[in-house]
Amino acid sequence: MSPYALSMLMSSLAVGTIITLSSHHWFLAWMGLEINTLAIIPLMTKMHHPRAAESATKYFLTQATASALILFSTTINAWMTGEWTIMNMTNPTPTVILTLALAIKLGIAPFHLWLPDVLQGLNMLTCLILSTWQKLAPMALMMLTSHQLNTNLLIAMALMSTIIGGWGGLNQTQMRKIMAYSSIAHLGWMILVISFAPSLALLNLLIYLVLTSSMFLMLMTLNSTNTNKLSISWLKTPTLAASMMVTLMALGGLPPTSGFLPKWLILQEMTKQHLGALSALMAMSALLSLFFYIRLSYTISMTSPPNISNSSLTWRKKKNLTYVIPILIIMSATMMPITPTLLLLN
Repeated sequence: MSPYALSMLMSSLAVGTIITLSSHHWFLAWMGLEINTLAIIPLMTKMHHPRAAESATKYFLTQATASALILFSTTINAWMTGEWTIMNMTNPTPTVILTLALAIKLGIAPFHLWLPDVLQGLNMLTCLILSTWQKLAPMALMMLTSHQLNTNLLIAMALMSTIIGGWGGLNQTQMRKIMAYSSIAHLGWMILVISFAPSLALLNLLIYLVLTSSMFLMLMTLNSTNTNKLSISWLKTPTLAASMMVTLMALGGLPPTSGFLPKWLILQEMTKQHLGALSALMAMSALLSLFFYIRLSYTISMTSPPNISNSSLTWRKKKNLTYVIPILIIMSATMMPITPTLLLLN
């Protein structure tokens, strides 16, 4: 792809997200979401592969359906209230439709089926953009309207997302599908607390962005797309493989890594809201995700192929993003001691 076309598409991604984040009018927010969607479609199809075309088609149809539902719900709300303001979603019918539309855009269960298939047909860089940057605009809209959304519907989708996100990743060998189910599970934790404490949902989103970016960049550096390729990563770069194990434990939510911080605070908030049974179910569903993270850590550290890699000096090849990955790894592992500071910022 031409550098000029690539820079235009990346700028359009940024502009679309910024328009949605800074808008007070539903139509302007919808325009930002559409710019975002149209900008990432060419990035998906730049590989000129049938799987990439299939992923782009599935993504376009899903996002177009969600955008149509958003416009439909906001039009009904404007018809009933006479306002297009984002903060004024008072009627239950358009609010439920809006919640379902944002769940489709984010890939929250039970509208999650498109996400693993779409990620599987893309390269790692586009998967990184789809798993991180593309979550910002819909999640911002969900946070802005969180005090008006149906709490019971959000809790049901959150519990379903964490269970399906953990259960679906158990039998996967492709890293992109594993990261897709990881994204579904993390989104479940975010929308669980979004009605009670939006600041905790924002903190969870920021830590999720750090962990997911770190994981994808390490997979890109090691050129690992499945567990078989991941098993020879220790022979290539032992330090990076050990760092990946720490990041996997952070994604699973084990202390003292940064991933434990949002789960701990969310469970604390749920118990304050007298939802002890729900907190127990969410904690147990997180064990499903933790299982396949531990399995990946075992694959990295305890298994090695009977023959070494055939490529010559793979550990000495010059890699990009050399300075970004250590910063993200440090943030993935060491943010828990500054929990009081993060709570004050929120």
